[in-house]
Amino acid sequence: MTAHILSHRPPCIASFTVYCSLSRPQSRWFRATAFRWRVPSVTSSKLRVAVLYQELDPPIINGVRKPRKPGGYQDSGADIAFVLQEKCGIDVVTPISSPSAANDDGWSFPDTEGGILSAIDQGATHLWANTILFASHPLQTSARLQAHEEHIRIVGQPPNLVERFDDKAYLNDLLRSRIELPMPKAWTVRSKLDLSKFLAKAELPFPIVSKPVRGRGSYGVKVCQTSNILREHVVKLLNESSAVLLEEFLKGEEGTVTVMPPTTEKPEYWAMPVVLRFNHKENIAPYSGVVAVTQNSGVLSDEEAVRRPQFKKAQQQCEAVAELLNVTAPIRIDIRGFTDASNSELALFDINMKPNMTGPGRPGRGDQSSLTAIAATSLGWDYPMLLRYILGTAQSLGTLRTLQPEIL
Repeated sequence: MTAHILSHRPPCIASFTVYCSLSRPQSRWFRATAFRWRVPSVTSSKLRVAVLYQELDPPIINGVRKPRKPGGYQDSGADIAFVLQEKCGIDVVTPISSPSAANDDGWSFPDTEGGILSAIDQGATHLWANTILFASHPLQTSARLQAHEEHIRIVGQPPNLVERFDDKAYLNDLLRSRIELPMPKAWTVRSKLDLSKFLAKAELPFPIVSKPVRGRGSYGVKVCQTSNILREHVVKLLNESSAVLLEEFLKGEEGTVTVMPPTTEKPEYWAMPVVLRFNHKENIAPYSGVVAVTQNSGVLSDEEAVRRPQFKKAQQQCEAVAELLNVTAPIRIDIRGFTDASNSELALFDINMKPNMTGPGRPGRGDQSSLTAIAATSLGWDYPMLLRYILGTAQSLGTLRTLQPEIL
């Protein structure tokens, strides 16, 4: 087996060409009647995709376990698999024959070693890792997958890197040490024992945001107005993990930026249009499983983007972060103004290594979407077009197992 140790960005992928016509008018960013996208070459000329869902619980890392999503992302996995098959004309491998479009289950394979090998045995050439990855995940460690390292392609991040960068405190401190970025002030509480001492000594600028260092969505995130409320919430979080992240509360408008990795057609990291968030609940954007993002999010208009150049600057900063982390799949970075002034500088405050990829297509899912899919509409892309593009970012399993980011 040949090792591919990469210290810079992932290689541009060798490819064959597939054409996808656009169904909507393009923004000023995207001027073409058809977009030629690239899919990595494989040992067979037949492209077959299998989607993985989260069956494995993440391990305890430094005393912290990332909470598992109920259902293990089978809902978005079904969206992805169904649309690739029915709207994109791509062969999709499923664990059961003819799964129902009305159900979440049956469309994706468990992310266990057995589940992954089952998908490969059924002819999958591409695995869409719609799951939480970590260093001991079978995609990283399974010896039985070594024979497939060069010809199986993965849509997803390198598991070793996800484990490191899912720790928000670690990642934010690492970025602060390597690049000048506008970020909120932050503190880390690691035990109940020193909580009272910390609160007594620290001159915290209330309100303070308290959240898990390895969180999922808005789980456990709370804006605390007083020291007593903060103490109560931190103690609650410390019952679940050994570290809690405290951050300066950002008073301004909130948005989010999805950054795409390089492909043959576009060999650099690039930011999708900004999506603004509104209708917050207690100053926090609610979890999409409770309030659909279509009800509280919208794309920043071209006119507003010109009038407020700080958003373009934030997009460029997000691109720089993605390049430093050497990501191989889309990431999403949340941004928010330090103040409520319309010209406020925007802070980067949360980096999501696995953004949600829910989208419409299945019966009864017409109102479902994701922040990345909403951004895509501004480019003239519908959900099938977005999935096709992301599929074109797939890297070989061998590349994901050995890739190293520039920041380390």
